[in-house]
Amino acid sequence: MMRTPLASACSVLALSAVSFATFAATPKAVVENYADIAHATFSDALVTSKQLDSAIDALIAKPSEKTLNEARQAWLVSRVPYQQSEVFRFGNAIVDDWEGQLNAWPLDEGLIDYVAQDYQYELGNVGAVANIVSHSSLKMGSETLDVNVITPDLLASLNELGGSEANVATGYHAIEFLLWGQDLNGTKSGAGERPYTDFASGDSCTNGNCDRRADYLKAASELLITDLTWMEGQWSATQADNYRAALLNDSAQNGLRKMLFGMGSLSLGELAGERMKVALEANSTEDEHDCFSDNTHNSHFYNEQGIYNVMTGTYQRLDGEKLSGPSVLELVKASDPKAAAMIKADFDNARSEVFKLVESAEKNNVYFDQLIAADNAEGNALVNGAIAALVQQTRSIEQAAGAIGITNLSPDTADHQF
Repeated sequence: MMRTPLASACSVLALSAVSFATFAATPKAVVENYADIAHATFSDALVTSKQLDSAIDALIAKPSEKTLNEARQAWLVSRVPYQQSEVFRFGNAIVDDWEGQLNAWPLDEGLIDYVAQDYQYELGNVGAVANIVSHSSLKMGSETLDVNVITPDLLASLNELGGSEANVATGYHAIEFLLWGQDLNGTKSGAGERPYTDFASGDSCTNGNCDRRADYLKAASELLITDLTWMEGQWSATQADNYRAALLNDSAQNGLRKMLFGMGSLSLGELAGERMKVALEANSTEDEHDCFSDNTHNSHFYNEQGIYNVMTGTYQRLDGEKLSGPSVLELVKASDPKAAAMIKADFDNARSEVFKLVESAEKNNVYFDQLIAADNAEGNALVNGAIAALVQQTRSIEQAAGAIGITNLSPDTADHQF
Protein backbone atom coordinates (compact mmCIF):
# COMPACT_ATOMS: atom_id res chain seq x y z
CA MET A 1 0.00 0.00 0.00
CA MET A 2 1.03 3.61 -0.54
CA ARG A 3 2.27 5.26 2.62
CA THR A 4 1.54 8.93 3.16
CA PRO A 5 4.39 11.02 4.65
CA LEU A 6 2.01 12.55 7.16
CA ALA A 7 4.56 13.61 9.74
CA SER A 8 6.93 15.49 7.50
CA ALA A 9 5.14 18.83 7.29
CA CYS A 10 3.70 18.82 10.82
CA SER A 11 6.83 17.51 12.47
CA VAL A 12 9.22 19.93 10.79
CA LEU A 13 7.07 22.78 12.06
CA ALA A 14 7.00 21.20 15.51
CA LEU A 15 10.79 20.95 15.56
CA SER A 16 11.24 24.68 15.10
CA ALA A 17 13.02 26.31 18.02
CA VAL A 18 11.00 27.44 21.01
CA SER A 19 12.63 30.35 22.79
CA PHE A 20 12.03 31.61 26.30
CA ALA A 21 8.97 33.86 26.33
CA THR A 22 8.44 37.01 28.34
CA PHE A 23 5.18 36.12 30.12
CA ALA A 24 4.65 36.67 33.83
CA ALA A 25 5.39 33.12 34.87
CA THR A 26 3.67 32.72 38.20
CA PRO A 27 2.70 29.18 39.25
CA LYS A 28 -0.99 30.06 38.86
CA ALA A 29 -0.47 31.49 35.36
CA VAL A 30 1.50 28.42 34.33
CA VAL A 31 -1.30 26.08 35.41
CA GLU A 32 -3.90 28.23 33.63
CA ASN A 33 -1.85 28.08 30.41
CA TYR A 34 -1.57 24.30 30.86
CA ALA A 35 -5.37 24.09 30.98
CA ASP A 36 -5.61 26.26 27.85
CA ILE A 37 -3.21 23.96 26.00
CA ALA A 38 -5.13 20.88 27.14
CA HIS A 39 -8.37 22.37 25.86
CA ALA A 40 -6.84 23.29 22.49
CA THR A 41 -5.34 19.82 22.11
CA PHE A 42 -8.57 17.98 22.90
CA SER A 43 -10.48 20.43 20.69
CA ASP A 44 -8.22 19.54 17.77
CA ALA A 45 -8.67 15.85 18.54
CA LEU A 46 -12.45 16.34 18.46
CA VAL A 47 -12.34 18.25 15.16
CA THR A 48 -10.24 15.57 13.50
CA SER A 49 -12.47 12.80 14.87
CA LYS A 50 -15.41 14.44 13.10
CA GLN A 51 -13.39 14.67 9.91
CA LEU A 52 -12.59 10.98 10.27
CA ASP A 53 -16.28 10.22 10.76
CA SER A 54 -17.14 12.07 7.55
CA ALA A 55 -14.49 10.10 5.66
CA ILE A 56 -15.91 6.86 7.09
CA ASP A 57 -19.36 7.89 5.91
CA ALA A 58 -17.97 8.38 2.41
CA LEU A 59 -16.25 4.99 2.49
CA ILE A 60 -19.42 3.22 3.60
CA ALA A 61 -21.57 5.05 1.04
CA LYS A 62 -19.25 4.33 -1.88
CA PRO A 63 -16.42 1.86 -1.13
CA SER A 64 -13.41 2.36 -3.40
CA GLU A 65 -9.63 2.60 -3.21
CA LYS A 66 -10.07 6.38 -3.08
CA THR A 67 -12.56 6.49 -0.20
CA LEU A 68 -10.64 3.87 1.78
CA ASN A 69 -7.37 5.78 1.39
CA GLU A 70 -9.10 9.03 2.36
CA ALA A 71 -10.50 7.39 5.50
CA ARG A 72 -7.05 6.06 6.34
CA GLN A 73 -5.52 9.50 5.86
CA ALA A 74 -8.19 11.04 8.10
CA TRP A 75 -7.32 8.48 10.78
CA LEU A 76 -3.63 9.37 10.51
CA VAL A 77 -4.40 13.07 10.85
CA SER A 78 -6.59 12.38 13.89
CA ARG A 79 -3.64 10.80 15.67
CA VAL A 80 -1.59 14.02 15.57
CA PRO A 81 -3.52 15.96 18.25
CA TYR A 82 -4.67 12.91 20.18
CA GLN A 83 -1.15 11.61 20.79
CA GLN A 84 -0.14 15.06 22.04
CA SER A 85 -3.03 14.88 24.52
CA GLU A 86 -1.61 11.85 26.33
CA VAL A 87 0.69 14.03 28.41
CA PHE A 88 -2.45 15.08 30.31
CA ARG A 89 -3.18 11.47 31.31
CA PHE A 90 -0.96 10.56 34.19
CA GLY A 91 -1.28 13.65 36.33
CA ASN A 92 -5.04 13.93 35.83
CA ALA A 93 -7.03 10.88 36.89
CA ILE A 94 -10.07 12.03 34.93
CA VAL A 95 -8.08 11.67 31.69
CA ASP A 96 -6.34 8.42 32.63
CA ASP A 97 -9.59 6.73 33.67
CA TRP A 98 -11.22 7.81 30.38
CA GLU A 99 -8.33 7.07 28.03
CA GLY A 100 -8.72 3.29 27.83
CA GLN A 101 -11.90 3.45 25.77
CA LEU A 102 -10.10 5.53 23.14
CA ASN A 103 -6.55 4.25 22.96
CA ALA A 104 -6.21 0.84 24.64
CA TRP A 105 -3.63 -1.44 23.02
CA PRO A 106 -2.36 -4.01 22.18
CA LEU A 107 -5.64 -5.62 21.19
CA ASP A 108 -6.67 -9.10 20.13
CA GLU A 109 -8.17 -8.05 16.83
CA GLY A 110 -9.90 -11.40 16.37
CA LEU A 111 -12.50 -10.07 18.80
CA ILE A 112 -13.59 -7.63 16.11
CA ASP A 113 -13.26 -9.26 12.67
CA TYR A 114 -11.65 -12.02 10.64
CA VAL A 115 -7.96 -12.76 11.11
CA ALA A 116 -5.36 -15.06 9.54
CA GLN A 117 -5.50 -18.76 10.39
CA ASP A 118 -2.16 -18.60 12.20
CA TYR A 119 -3.32 -15.65 14.34
CA GLN A 120 -1.50 -15.58 17.68
CA TYR A 121 -3.50 -14.41 20.69
CA GLU A 122 -3.60 -14.47 24.46
CA LEU A 123 -4.06 -18.07 25.58
CA GLY A 124 -7.32 -18.68 27.39
CA ASN A 125 -8.95 -15.56 25.97
CA VAL A 126 -12.09 -16.87 24.28
CA GLY A 127 -12.96 -13.35 23.20
CA ALA A 128 -9.82 -13.16 21.09
CA VAL A 129 -11.52 -15.11 18.28
CA ALA A 130 -15.12 -14.02 18.90
CA ASN A 131 -15.33 -12.10 15.59
CA ILE A 132 -18.20 -9.76 16.40
CA VAL A 133 -18.56 -8.77 12.75
CA SER A 134 -19.43 -12.36 11.80
CA HIS A 135 -21.78 -13.24 14.66
CA SER A 136 -25.09 -11.96 15.97
CA SER A 137 -24.43 -13.51 19.38
CA LEU A 138 -21.36 -14.47 21.40
CA LYS A 139 -21.07 -17.47 23.72
CA MET A 140 -18.97 -16.50 26.72
CA GLY A 141 -18.93 -19.39 29.20
CA SER A 142 -22.50 -19.92 30.36
CA GLU A 143 -23.58 -16.52 29.05
CA THR A 144 -24.79 -15.66 25.54
CA LEU A 145 -24.39 -12.03 24.48
CA ASP A 146 -26.64 -10.45 21.89
CA VAL A 147 -24.48 -8.49 19.41
CA ASN A 148 -26.98 -8.47 16.56
CA VAL A 149 -27.36 -4.69 16.48
CA ILE A 150 -23.97 -2.98 16.62
CA THR A 151 -24.18 0.32 18.48
CA PRO A 152 -21.68 2.58 20.29
CA ASP A 153 -23.08 1.49 23.65
CA LEU A 154 -22.78 -2.19 22.75
CA LEU A 155 -19.14 -1.80 21.72
CA ALA A 156 -18.32 0.08 24.92
CA SER A 157 -19.83 -2.75 26.94
CA LEU A 158 -17.58 -5.31 25.24
CA ASN A 159 -14.27 -3.76 26.30
CA GLU A 160 -12.30 -6.19 28.49
CA LEU A 161 -14.82 -8.91 27.64
CA GLY A 162 -14.30 -11.94 29.86
CA GLY A 163 -11.91 -9.95 32.04
CA SER A 164 -9.14 -9.71 29.44
CA GLU A 165 -7.51 -6.32 28.83
CA ALA A 166 -6.63 -7.53 25.32
CA ASN A 167 -10.31 -7.51 24.37
CA VAL A 168 -10.52 -3.97 23.03
CA ALA A 169 -13.68 -3.27 21.06
CA THR A 170 -13.49 0.54 20.73
CA GLY A 171 -11.21 3.46 20.07
CA TYR A 172 -8.57 4.51 17.61
CA HIS A 173 -7.01 1.06 17.28
CA ALA A 174 -10.29 -0.75 16.63
CA ILE A 175 -10.94 1.79 13.86
CA GLU A 176 -7.36 1.40 12.63
CA PHE A 177 -7.79 -2.38 12.36
CA LEU A 178 -11.04 -2.00 10.44
CA LEU A 179 -9.41 0.41 7.98
CA TRP A 180 -6.13 -1.44 7.46
CA GLY A 181 -6.70 -5.03 8.58
CA GLN A 182 -3.95 -7.16 10.08
CA ASP A 183 -0.32 -6.37 9.32
CA LEU A 184 0.94 -9.82 8.34
CA ASN A 185 4.45 -8.66 7.42
CA GLY A 186 6.10 -9.18 10.81
CA THR A 187 9.32 -7.18 10.93
CA LYS A 188 9.44 -6.91 7.13
CA SER A 189 8.21 -3.93 5.15
CA GLY A 190 4.49 -3.38 4.80
CA ALA A 191 1.34 -2.48 6.74
CA GLY A 192 -2.17 -3.94 6.72
CA GLU A 193 -3.80 -4.39 3.31
CA ARG A 194 -7.54 -4.67 3.88
CA PRO A 195 -9.34 -4.35 0.53
CA TYR A 196 -11.99 -1.68 0.08
CA THR A 197 -14.32 -4.47 -1.03
CA ASP A 198 -14.55 -5.53 2.64
CA PHE A 199 -17.11 -2.70 2.82
CA ALA A 200 -18.84 -3.41 -0.50
CA SER A 201 -22.38 -4.68 -0.93
CA GLY A 202 -23.86 -7.73 -2.61
CA ASP A 203 -21.62 -9.96 -4.69
CA SER A 204 -18.77 -7.41 -4.50
CA CYS A 205 -18.37 -8.00 -0.75
CA THR A 206 -15.18 -9.77 0.27
CA ASN A 207 -14.65 -11.76 3.47
CA GLY A 208 -18.36 -11.67 4.31
CA ASN A 209 -20.55 -9.49 6.52
CA CYS A 210 -19.61 -6.24 4.84
CA ASP A 211 -22.73 -4.52 6.16
CA ARG A 212 -21.91 -5.45 9.76
CA ARG A 213 -18.28 -4.41 9.25
CA ALA A 214 -19.49 -1.00 8.11
CA ASP A 215 -21.89 -0.81 11.07
CA TYR A 216 -19.02 -1.60 13.45
CA LEU A 217 -16.75 1.02 11.91
CA LYS A 218 -19.45 3.68 12.09
CA ALA A 219 -20.42 2.83 15.68
CA ALA A 220 -16.77 2.97 16.81
CA SER A 221 -16.35 6.34 15.09
CA GLU A 222 -19.48 7.76 16.72
CA LEU A 223 -18.30 6.62 20.15
CA LEU A 224 -14.93 8.28 19.58
CA ILE A 225 -16.66 11.60 18.87
CA THR A 226 -18.88 11.24 21.96
CA ASP A 227 -15.90 10.54 24.20
CA LEU A 228 -13.80 13.41 22.83
CA THR A 229 -16.74 15.81 23.09
CA TRP A 230 -17.00 15.02 26.78
CA MET A 231 -13.28 15.49 27.42
CA GLU A 232 -13.10 18.71 25.44
CA GLY A 233 -15.87 20.01 27.69
CA GLN A 234 -13.93 19.06 30.81
CA TRP A 235 -11.18 21.54 29.83
CA SER A 236 -13.39 24.31 28.46
CA ALA A 237 -13.19 27.75 30.09
CA THR A 238 -16.85 28.37 29.22
CA GLN A 239 -18.30 25.44 31.17
CA ALA A 240 -18.95 25.55 34.91
CA ASP A 241 -18.15 22.81 37.40
CA ASN A 242 -15.89 20.86 35.05
CA TYR A 243 -12.41 19.45 35.60
CA ARG A 244 -10.68 22.63 34.48
CA ALA A 245 -12.52 24.59 37.18
CA ALA A 246 -11.52 22.04 39.84
CA LEU A 247 -7.89 22.13 38.70
CA LEU A 248 -7.69 25.91 38.79
CA ASN A 249 -9.47 26.10 42.14
CA ASP A 250 -6.86 23.78 43.64
CA SER A 251 -3.47 25.09 44.72
CA ALA A 252 -1.04 26.05 41.99
CA GLN A 253 1.53 23.73 43.59
CA ASN A 254 -0.77 20.76 43.09
CA GLY A 255 -1.32 21.86 39.51
CA LEU A 256 2.41 22.01 38.87
CA ARG A 257 2.84 18.58 40.45
CA LYS A 258 0.24 17.14 38.06
CA MET A 259 2.01 18.72 35.11
CA LEU A 260 5.43 17.41 36.08
CA PHE A 261 4.18 13.95 37.02
CA GLY A 262 2.31 13.69 33.73
CA MET A 263 5.36 14.68 31.70
CA GLY A 264 7.70 12.37 33.59
CA SER A 265 5.40 9.36 33.53
CA LEU A 266 4.69 9.59 29.80
CA SER A 267 8.37 10.18 29.07
CA LEU A 268 9.68 7.29 31.17
CA GLY A 269 7.26 4.49 31.99
CA GLU A 270 4.94 4.82 29.00
CA LEU A 271 6.90 6.06 25.98
CA ALA A 272 10.42 4.86 26.78
CA GLY A 273 9.12 1.75 28.56
CA GLU A 274 5.78 0.33 27.39
CA ARG A 275 5.89 1.70 23.86
CA MET A 276 9.58 1.34 22.97
CA LYS A 277 11.52 -0.87 25.38
CA VAL A 278 8.92 -3.67 25.56
CA ALA A 279 8.62 -3.91 21.78
CA LEU A 280 12.39 -3.71 21.28
CA GLU A 281 13.40 -6.27 23.90
CA ALA A 282 10.80 -8.77 22.67
CA ASN A 283 11.35 -7.87 18.98
CA SER A 284 7.55 -7.90 19.02
CA THR A 285 5.37 -6.21 16.42
CA GLU A 286 2.38 -7.16 18.59
CA ASP A 287 3.65 -4.56 21.08
CA GLU A 288 3.92 -1.88 18.40
CA HIS A 289 1.54 1.00 19.08
CA ASP A 290 -0.08 1.81 15.72
CA CYS A 291 0.66 -1.67 14.44
CA PHE A 292 -1.94 -2.07 11.67
CA SER A 293 -1.10 1.18 9.87
CA ASP A 294 2.65 1.30 10.62
CA ASN A 295 2.14 4.80 12.00
CA THR A 296 4.06 4.09 15.21
CA HIS A 297 6.88 6.52 14.43
CA ASN A 298 4.39 9.41 14.29
CA SER A 299 2.55 8.16 17.35
CA HIS A 300 5.77 8.18 19.38
CA PHE A 301 6.87 11.55 18.06
CA TYR A 302 3.61 13.28 18.92
CA ASN A 303 3.69 11.79 22.41
CA GLU A 304 7.08 13.46 22.80
CA GLN A 305 5.76 16.66 21.25
CA GLY A 306 3.02 16.69 23.88
CA ILE A 307 5.62 16.51 26.66
CA TYR A 308 7.55 19.32 24.99
CA ASN A 309 4.37 21.41 24.74
CA VAL A 310 3.74 21.26 28.49
CA MET A 311 7.33 22.07 29.48
CA THR A 312 7.55 25.05 27.11
CA GLY A 313 3.96 26.26 27.50
CA THR A 314 3.32 26.07 23.76
CA TYR A 315 1.06 24.25 21.30
CA GLN A 316 0.66 24.52 17.54
CA ARG A 317 -2.91 23.84 16.48
CA LEU A 318 -3.66 21.95 13.29
CA ASP A 319 -4.91 25.16 11.66
CA GLY A 320 -1.48 26.72 12.24
CA GLU A 321 -2.42 28.87 15.25
CA LYS A 322 0.37 28.93 17.82
CA LEU A 323 -0.48 29.08 21.50
CA SER A 324 2.17 30.31 23.90
CA GLY A 325 2.05 31.27 27.55
CA PRO A 326 3.75 31.04 30.96
CA SER A 327 5.65 27.78 31.34
CA VAL A 328 7.41 25.50 33.78
CA LEU A 329 10.61 26.30 31.94
CA GLU A 330 10.21 30.00 32.71
CA LEU A 331 9.64 29.24 36.40
CA VAL A 332 12.90 27.30 36.42
CA LYS A 333 14.71 30.07 34.57
CA ALA A 334 13.61 32.60 37.18
CA SER A 335 15.39 30.63 39.92
CA ASP A 336 18.22 28.98 37.98
CA PRO A 337 18.88 30.17 34.40
CA LYS A 338 21.72 27.67 33.88
CA ALA A 339 19.54 24.73 34.91
CA ALA A 340 16.75 25.98 32.63
CA ALA A 341 19.09 26.05 29.65
CA MET A 342 20.30 22.51 30.36
CA ILE A 343 16.72 21.25 30.74
CA LYS A 344 15.74 22.89 27.46
CA ALA A 345 18.73 21.23 25.77
CA ASP A 346 17.68 17.81 27.08
CA PHE A 347 14.14 18.37 25.80
CA ASP A 348 15.42 19.47 22.39
CA ASN A 349 17.63 16.40 22.24
CA ALA A 350 14.83 14.02 23.21
CA ARG A 351 12.54 15.46 20.57
CA SER A 352 15.30 15.18 17.96
CA GLU A 353 16.11 11.57 18.91
CA VAL A 354 12.45 10.50 18.71
CA PHE A 355 12.11 12.38 15.43
CA LYS A 356 14.80 10.12 13.99
CA LEU A 357 12.17 7.35 14.03
CA VAL A 358 10.02 9.55 11.78
CA GLU A 359 12.96 10.24 9.49
CA SER A 360 13.73 6.52 9.28
CA ALA A 361 10.19 5.82 8.12
CA GLU A 362 9.64 8.78 5.82
CA LYS A 363 13.12 9.13 4.32
CA ASN A 364 14.46 5.57 4.39
CA ASN A 365 11.20 3.57 4.33
CA VAL A 366 12.32 1.69 7.46
CA TYR A 367 9.44 1.67 9.91
CA PHE A 368 9.31 1.00 13.65
CA ASP A 369 8.38 -2.68 13.20
CA GLN A 370 11.53 -3.08 11.09
CA LEU A 371 13.70 -1.11 13.52
CA ILE A 372 12.90 -3.54 16.36
CA ALA A 373 13.76 -6.67 14.37
CA ALA A 374 16.29 -8.93 16.13
CA ASP A 375 18.70 -8.79 13.18
CA ASN A 376 18.57 -5.00 12.73
CA ALA A 377 21.42 -3.73 14.89
CA GLU A 378 21.31 -0.26 13.39
CA GLY A 379 17.56 -0.01 13.90
CA ASN A 380 17.82 -1.28 17.47
CA ALA A 381 20.45 1.37 18.16
CA LEU A 382 18.13 4.07 16.81
CA VAL A 383 15.34 3.02 19.17
CA ASN A 384 17.77 2.70 22.09
CA GLY A 385 18.99 6.22 21.34
CA ALA A 386 15.43 7.51 21.65
CA ILE A 387 14.93 5.59 24.90
CA ALA A 388 18.16 6.97 26.40
CA ALA A 389 17.17 10.53 25.45
CA LEU A 390 13.74 10.06 27.05
CA VAL A 391 15.36 8.78 30.25
CA GLN A 392 17.58 11.87 30.36
CA GLN A 393 14.58 14.07 29.63
CA THR A 394 12.85 12.53 32.64
CA ARG A 395 15.84 13.38 34.83
CA SER A 396 15.49 16.96 33.63
CA ILE A 397 11.80 16.95 34.53
CA GLU A 398 12.76 15.86 38.05
CA GLN A 399 15.41 18.60 38.11
CA ALA A 400 12.82 21.16 37.04
CA ALA A 401 10.52 19.98 39.82
CA GLY A 402 13.25 20.47 42.41
CA ALA A 403 14.07 23.93 41.08
CA ILE A 404 10.49 25.15 41.55
CA GLY A 405 9.92 23.45 44.90
CA ILE A 406 8.01 20.32 43.87
CA THR A 407 9.47 17.45 45.91
CA ASN A 408 9.04 13.66 45.83
CA LEU A 409 7.90 13.65 42.21
CA SER A 410 8.73 9.98 41.37
CA PRO A 411 7.36 9.66 37.81
CA ASP A 412 5.73 6.31 37.01
CA THR A 413 8.27 3.83 35.62
CA ALA A 414 5.64 1.15 34.77
CA ASP A 415 8.04 -1.22 36.58
CA HIS A 416 10.76 -0.80 33.94
CA GLN A 417 14.44 -0.55 34.81
CA PHE A 418 16.51 1.92 32.78
